[in-house]
Order: sequence, then structure tokens, then C-alpha cells
Amino acid sequence: MRRSALLLSVLTAVFGGLAIAALTWWLLWVLLGAEAETPNQLDLTKIALAVTAGVGGAVALVVAYRRQRDLERGRFAELFGAAAGQLGATDVAVRIAGVYAMAGVADEFSAPGRRQQCVDVLCGYLRLPYVPNEGANHLVSRTERLDEDGAGVERTYQYRQNDRQVRDTIVRVMAEHLRYSAEYSWSTCDFDFTDAVFENADFRYAVFAGRNTRFVDATFLATRTTTFEGARFLGKRVTFRGATFRGRATSFQRAVFRPTRVGRSERGGTATTFADVTFASLVTFDAAVFAGARTTFERATFTGDRTTFAEATFAAALTSFGAALFDGDRTSFAGAQFTGSRIAFTGTRLYSQGTSFDGTGLGVRPRWRTGGTQEIDFTDAEYHGAVSFADAVFEARTVLFTGGDFFGEISFRRAGLHAREVSFDRPKAWVGTQFDWDDTPAAKPDNVTPAAWPPIPPERQPDSSD
Repeated sequence: MRRSALLLSVLTAVFGGLAIAALTWWLLWVLLGAEAETPNQLDLTKIALAVTAGVGGAVALVVAYRRQRDLERGRFAELFGAAAGQLGATDVAVRIAGVYAMAGVADEFSAPGRRQQCVDVLCGYLRLPYVPNEGANHLVSRTERLDEDGAGVERTYQYRQNDRQVRDTIVRVMAEHLRYSAEYSWSTCDFDFTDAVFENADFRYAVFAGRNTRFVDATFLATRTTTFEGARFLGKRVTFRGATFRGRATSFQRAVFRPTRVGRSERGGTATTFADVTFASLVTFDAAVFAGARTTFERATFTGDRTTFAEATFAAALTSFGAALFDGDRTSFAGAQFTGSRIAFTGTRLYSQGTSFDGTGLGVRPRWRTGGTQEIDFTDAEYHGAVSFADAVFEARTVLFTGGDFFGEISFRRAGLHAREVSFDRPKAWVGTQFDWDDTPAAKPDNVTPAAWPPIPPERQPDSSD
């Protein structure tokens, strides 16, 4: 196969050289006004020698290029294999050396495919089964003797000695190569961390610009802080689906999720996904930016002491917190801006002791070349505890609070309900809800339904048959 490829390259060079020679002759004839003369034997010999030399030079270049490429391929295979072998060693020092060796191979061979291979190996190591409690274990094996069916059975468990050090090294090396200050950037590579376990992960100011960045079902543990502060996710798809964040704190403060590294035709398929994620620690998305076609936190669970999206910008066409659960002491969307065409909090459970949408901008009016926000949907949402929409502004064609469970201290004081229709019909409960027109129902805006105020839960409405 290699000989066939080389023969094809040589033939291409030969015919290419002849074509260039013919084109040069024609240009001299047409553009410079060369006159046709009968060439003598010496002229023909000179032309033949010049063409032969040119073709020979082209062939030599092709052969040299192919030889150099084969040498590079062999060198890559040799270095890649050696680094991979080190990563599989039992000694922790050898494995750490293997991490740096693999990073060195990725830096030396900048071709996207080869660099991606190196990154895939390092990601693959993080996806290997790992028990955090055994991460600092200096043993390589452990033997247990069990009694099964009256017979003694001896089982031996193998360990990757002190694996925490190796994994920390991989994460640190990756993060360093993902920052703007990196001498060799890996930002355009894809990263697959499916099922990986991270401890005190620090991806501050990292730039993920590959087509796919996956943290599916990953586990983040932190005695300090898991941080993506200032990180930028610029690829087509970013997913943390099913991930779990535990420990002291998690920070996505000022993180940017904006798919700028995709073609215009692909932007409809861009997505940022935190669906089914569990945040069991304090978490902040303050001043984060979400753009693209979809941003979803559907069925996400927030149970840390504090959850905050203050001053965040949600500019995706669809932003959904459907069926999400917010618990803990405090949840804040204060000052956040939602500017997409559809905003969904369908079935969201706001159970925190205090939840704030104070000053939040939900939706935008239609403007030139933009359709504005079509729908803001809080259908079947549950508001328990103290929930405040004070000074929030709703701008959409339709705003739905239909079927809501209002039970606590829920304030819509000074809220701007600027929509063709704002529906509070058929609430499951209506306790402690406050509006500016409570004392004077006649002052209720005509776009707010039901017309008879306050709304009455269906089970409390009088039976029309009586």
C-alpha cells in the first residue's frame, strides 16, 4: 500500500510538473507575444533538460516528504507507546512521569489527530474505576479471606498505588494546557470525562473549544472548592448530565458557555446541559453567561446551603429549569437576565428557605430582526418558603404561572408583568401570595388572569351543582 501511495505521489508530481511547464509556455506565448519559430536541436535539448530537472526535483521533494512523514509517524508511535507503558506501571513515580511524557508527546506532535490521541489517553485514565478512600493507599494489593458456603476463599484486590497523586497531576497538566497562557494549547481538543472522579478540581480560566466536552456522570469531590471560575466553553456541545458535586463549594462564577467555535449552520444544535446534575455543595454561577440554542438544568438538584445565579445572563434560545429542585438556605437569581425566546421553570420546586428573583429580567420585547421572548412558563411550579419576585420584569407574549403551588411568603411587589397574557389560573394552593393590587382588586391589570381575584384553588371553588 505504501508503494502504491508513493507511486501515485510521484506520478502526480510528474504530471503536475508537465502541466506547469505547458502553462508557462502558453503564458509566454499569449501574454508576452512570443513568436512561433522553428526550434533548433540545441533549443529542444535545453527545454528537455529543464523539464527533466524540474520533474526530477519535484519527485525528490515528494520522496523526501514521504520519508520524513514516515519517520515522524514512527517516532510518534515509539514515544506514544513508551508514555502509555509508563501510565500502566505499578510504581506511582513511573505513572506520574508517564503523565508528563504523554503531555510532551501531545505538545511535540501538533497534528490534531495525534494530539487528540494523547488527550484521549489521559482522559481515559481519569475514567478508570477509582475509590477516593483508597486514593492515597501506598499498597499495591490487599488480600481478604472470606467464608463462603463453609469453605475458606481468599481474594486479592489490586490497587494502583497512590493513584490520587497521578490523577491530580493529570488534571493539573490538562488545566495548564487549557489556559490562554499555555505555550501549547489543547483547547481545540475534545474532552470526555464520562464517569470520571475529580478531587478538588481546578479548571479556573480554562478554555474548552473542542466540539464536544463531556462530564457525563462525573463525580466532583472537594475538601476545598471545585472551581470552573472564569472558564470558557466555546464548543458545540457541553454536557455535565448526571454529574454530582459534593464537598465544600462549587464555583462557575463568570464562566462563559457560548458556542463561538461552530459554523453558522451548526448553531441550532448547540447545547449546554446540566440536566440531572446534583449540587450537594454551595454553588455559584454568579455573572455566568449561557448562550447557544439550548441551556438546560432540567431535573437538576440543588441542596447546598446556598445556590446563586446572581447577575447571570441566560441568552440561549431555550433556557429550562424544568422539574429542578432548589433546597437549602438560600437560592438567588437576583439581577439575572433571561433573553431567549422561551424560558421554562415548568414543575420547578422552590423549597429553599429564601428564594430571590429580585430585579430579575425575564424575557425581552420583540425588536427589529428579533422575535423577542415568546413564552415564560412556570406551569406547575411549587413555591414554598419565602419567594420574592420583587422588582422583577416579565417581558413575553405569554407568562404562565398556571397550576402553581403557592404556599409561604411569595411576593410579586413592584413586579412588571408586561405580557399579552399573564395566567395564575387553577393554582393548587394560594397562601401568602402578595401583589400590589391586593387591597384594590380593581387595579389589577387586564392582562392578568383569572379576572376574579384572588385565584381560588379548584378544590376550594364552590360546586356549581349546589
